[in-house]
Amino acid sequence: MSFQNYNVPYEVDNNYTKKVAYFSMEFATHQPLKIYSGGLGFLSGSHLRSAYELGQNMIGIGILWKYGYYDQERNQDQTLDVSWNEKIYSFLEDTGIKFQIDVHDHPVWVKAWYLNPDTFKTAPLFLLSTDLPENDYVSQTITHKLYDSNVAAKVAQFILLGVGGAKLVDILNFNPDVYHLNEAHGLSAAFYLYQKYNRNIEEVRKRLVFTTHTPEEAGNEKHDIYLCHKMTYFCGLSIDEVKQLTQDYSDSFNHSLVALRFARLANGVSQLHGEVSREMWGKYSGICPIISITNAQNWTYWADKQMYKFKDVGDDYGFDDRKKWLKKRAFEIVADQTGKLFSPDIFTIVWARRFAGYKRAGMIASDPHRFFELMNNQKYPVQIIWAGKPYPMDHPAISEFNELVHLSRNYKNVSVLVGYELGLSKRLKQAADVWLNNPRVPREASGTSGMTAAMNGAVNFSTDDGWIPEFINHGHNGFVIPKADYANMSTYDQDQYDLNKLYEILTSEILPLYYEDYKTWRQVVKNGMQDVRFQFDSNRMAHEYYEKLYNA
Repeated sequence: MSFQNYNVPYEVDNNYTKKVAYFSMEFATHQPLKIYSGGLGFLSGSHLRSAYELGQNMIGIGILWKYGYYDQERNQDQTLDVSWNEKIYSFLEDTGIKFQIDVHDHPVWVKAWYLNPDTFKTAPLFLLSTDLPENDYVSQTITHKLYDSNVAAKVAQFILLGVGGAKLVDILNFNPDVYHLNEAHGLSAAFYLYQKYNRNIEEVRKRLVFTTHTPEEAGNEKHDIYLCHKMTYFCGLSIDEVKQLTQDYSDSFNHSLVALRFARLANGVSQLHGEVSREMWGKYSGICPIISITNAQNWTYWADKQMYKFKDVGDDYGFDDRKKWLKKRAFEIVADQTGKLFSPDIFTIVWARRFAGYKRAGMIASDPHRFFELMNNQKYPVQIIWAGKPYPMDHPAISEFNELVHLSRNYKNVSVLVGYELGLSKRLKQAADVWLNNPRVPREASGTSGMTAAMNGAVNFSTDDGWIPEFINHGHNGFVIPKADYANMSTYDQDQYDLNKLYEILTSEILPLYYEDYKTWRQVVKNGMQDVRFQFDSNRMAHEYYEKLYNA
């Protein structure tokens, strides 16, 4: 196909005619395309699927990571092994487009690959690669590893996504009305546009919107401004010009702060996160308004349609049988990986997501005595599964993963799985009776894994953070640990409070309900499935992006 004067190759709905270029470091569109690490990718993948379903005039701009994020494997003793294996994708189309960008005052060749909307039912996605024979080895490595731990490599990746993506959009003659930065990784696009529009920042601002995902300032990307300048991040501007333009006179370039100053509008990814963001950034002058558009996930892709069908026709026998079968199928994976045979008749807790300190993967096991009692409860038997990928250089998170592996050796009913990507994620949500989520409040901006868990008949049990305050009605469609006065608590006290409440609710409410009043439990499951169906389907979210962000 021709990529000159590119338009989306499906009929655009009249409600969504404004042209949008959506920049993201990662997209989780389907299991075979391993160019994502976690929640940001799951979110952008669902966004592209809903853009396709709704007929939106949007294209995605991302990077084709040669080794993906990494492959999660095991050492001989079952602990975590990090492996980088080359990925090959025959389903991506060669656009024939090659162009150059400057990185470190050096021309680097960029090639554009294309994910056709028909392949995975997404909006069109263009993926950039520097892994070309025309480039020197260092330039080739820019697109080798998602979130490379080398700072210079990471800045180069940001330049590729932003400047390279904006340049590709010009080559395509797509002429977007809106450049949407999903996180600040692609912010260098703003400096490219600044030069394109004769150094008129208002012309950039007219077109730029920004989604922030990070609820604490320390978690936002900052880099030495002299390094960024040396890497050609600023498209020819001097450091003094950059400081004047960004109104930030420090030597640390704060990507999110500058994005908030360059964009005309920004959004947080839950109502709570919007409040946290407005408070967090409110002390800075010149930032754009920050609204809330709560994250969501694509129901068509994620939901178990059979469970919904049985729910909708009131077939409780079919509903229960389907859930039991889904558990049994998922437990084949558990048995294959760990040699442990789990029973579909036993209450199953799953904690599965990216391993990060604030998410507190091992919290339920942090009191050995209570955990031992829970896992040896004869009256209310329990099974627990952990899974998730720590950042490959996050050694505390890797240690936590490995500690859980060692812990699991002591129990037949505890397992830790590897390879947590889209496919395993769906299976584990189907395996779960309870989807456990216990981040430290208010560290989780949104946290969408519980949405897709509910779409597969799992009940959410969570601390009251991210999207949860908008969803859970305790005892009706899920269970929530009530907030304490966290602001006046030490981290230790917060962890102890949450742990005590977790055990209290689990042992006195959840387990008795599951084993002694399954009819009511089933209703809680159904209520969760119903309440997540439309409010937390990404079609609602994709519509709101047009309504509240693009058209505003």
